[in-house]
Amino acid sequence: MRTALTGAGYEVDDAKTGEESLEKVREFRPDLVLLDINMPGMGGLAACKAIRAGASIAIIMLTVRDSEADKVKALDAGADDFVTKPFSTPELLARIRAALRRVPASQSSAARLRVGKLEIDFTARTVANGTKTVHLTPKELDLLRYLTQSANEAVPHRELLQAVWGPDYGDQVDYLRVFIKNLRKKIELDPEHPEYITTEPWVGYRFNGTPESA
Repeated sequence: MRTALTGAGYEVDDAKTGEESLEKVREFRPDLVLLDINMPGMGGLAACKAIRAGASIAIIMLTVRDSEADKVKALDAGADDFVTKPFSTPELLARIRAALRRVPASQSSAARLRVGKLEIDFTARTVANGTKTVHLTPKELDLLRYLTQSANEAVPHRELLQAVWGPDYGDQVDYLRVFIKNLRKKIELDPEHPEYITTEPWVGYRFNGTPESA
């Protein structure tokens, strides 16, 4: 991986344990971190949570597991993305490019939006719904921003994937489904019966409500 990443033009440093990764993040100050979910020491999920608590850098989790539950755990820990081993170098490089990409806010995009009881703070990367306030990962925030910018419209799967993650992701509907499920857990009072992000069968997703500047 070091050879492949260096060959692609990235400056690379590495760590052998979760604890060492926290030290390297403070010293090396990377733009992106690749974390193995089964790394020695504190483990990938705990390291991810610790890194995310102090920085907004991009994080990709590497795992041999391929269940939706494990992917959701990675997202809950603060990861922007997950890659299941074995993976190809082109796939990993595509995921890295996507994780480093950010959806630019439009000129009219407000820093804070309110829709009913839901309040979104794009600067603080938080969402409050009633008494519950949660932090979003950078990609979750990008996804929510794009949906709110097309409020009350059905946004196709492909459009969402390519807008937030890039052209390499257009057909990965299952991938998008995991992110939507995790986002609903954070913003909906009842994720099984969502009020704000609803499914448009065979099309995509819709954000319901008229956002107003908060």
